[in-house]
Amino acid sequence: MIATLRSIFRNQELRNKLLLTMMVITVFRFLAHIPLPGVDIKAFRDLFARNAFLGLLNMFSGGALSNFSVVALGLNPFINATIVLQLLTMVFPSLEKMAKEDKDGQRKINQYARILTVPLALVQSLGIYFLLRNQGIVAELSWSRVAMMMISLVTGAVFMIWLGELVNEHGVGNGISVLIFTGILSGMSVSFVQTLLVQTGRDFFNLILFLAMVVSVIGGIVLTSEAQREVPIQYAQRVRGRKIYGGQATHLPLRLNQAGVMPIIFAMSLLLLPNMAASFLSNVSWGWISSLSQAVVEVLSNQLVYGILYFLLVVGFTYFYTAVQFNPQEVAENIQKQGGFIPGIRPGRATVDFLNRVVGRITLVGAVFLGLIAVLPMITPKVTGVATMRLGGTGILIVVSVIVETAKQLESMMVMRDYDGFLK
Repeated sequence: MIATLRSIFRNQELRNKLLLTMMVITVFRFLAHIPLPGVDIKAFRDLFARNAFLGLLNMFSGGALSNFSVVALGLNPFINATIVLQLLTMVFPSLEKMAKEDKDGQRKINQYARILTVPLALVQSLGIYFLLRNQGIVAELSWSRVAMMMISLVTGAVFMIWLGELVNEHGVGNGISVLIFTGILSGMSVSFVQTLLVQTGRDFFNLILFLAMVVSVIGGIVLTSEAQREVPIQYAQRVRGRKIYGGQATHLPLRLNQAGVMPIIFAMSLLLLPNMAASFLSNVSWGWISSLSQAVVEVLSNQLVYGILYFLLVVGFTYFYTAVQFNPQEVAENIQKQGGFIPGIRPGRATVDFLNRVVGRITLVGAVFLGLIAVLPMITPKVTGVATMRLGGTGILIVVSVIVETAKQLESMMVMRDYDGFLK
């Protein structure tokens, strides 16, 4: 590890990329602690401690939302815009065709996501104002001051996208992922140190059990992220004149977890948004609507019911997102066009059915693992007895995934540098 870091810093190009990435992270953390005026920060943080959905948004903003800073919205509007466009590609064939193109198509999709980020950021900033006003955290402001607050929040969201793009172009790793990773890690590290300080003087055995669980979860995430099923592919031999083409054997890698962290985000949004709406409507005297809202709040307040629904939704969305990402019909057609086949499986419909069976089986394992990761914060305090820090599986999943992908990118850069030196 030390030798690798030395090799990286000896190379001027890699050293500049790392320094720029660190500079962007520093700017982000600096802006996350510059609050907007007119808000009781202590009452604002208490609100986030009571609301799980706001806690999720705060996690992705790296604590900037609970500080009500100029970058309080973080990358949430851009993430929502990206999710909306991914869903729209399933509806509009033109967007689907564009998404399957090379860099030009992806560049257009990203441009649409940036444009869609602005109205989404406006809606979210207005929603935050009404939420703060209803909670009594901020006084009723004039529309001019509300407009200034919204403009500040939208500008901060757009600036965050620019920082991410800057890392993509001139830094190391995926810029958006690196910023999310930084935000999650900053909050997680503080909570982890507090847990160590508090729990060391109480129950040392529970602390050891908690640390063992953390290591096991990280190892499981790495193993699941890297695991794949290799489907053998054989290419038939073709004779053209005196030359023989084909006859090679390769494999089709099918990842155990093709959906990543998206099913957890979808499931949590589907559960927590109705909960927020029901909590708001339960205080309104609208007859049966108020009674229904109170019933929804009571049901979702039950931790066992919430955990079961959360687990089932994560499993369902994992299958859904995998179906969106992987098309067995298209893969089978491409294999057949290139003169390949799966040994023991006939080309055509039989290949499609075989790929469906394989993907269904490995997705079940990945979906169950993601479901367990999602409900891990509910399980950790009961197993370890450590209640000062809930082991957030979603945050750890994102952190580990970003580290693995960034390490792979650095390794590929090192290999390219060695090849360039050899060619020179």
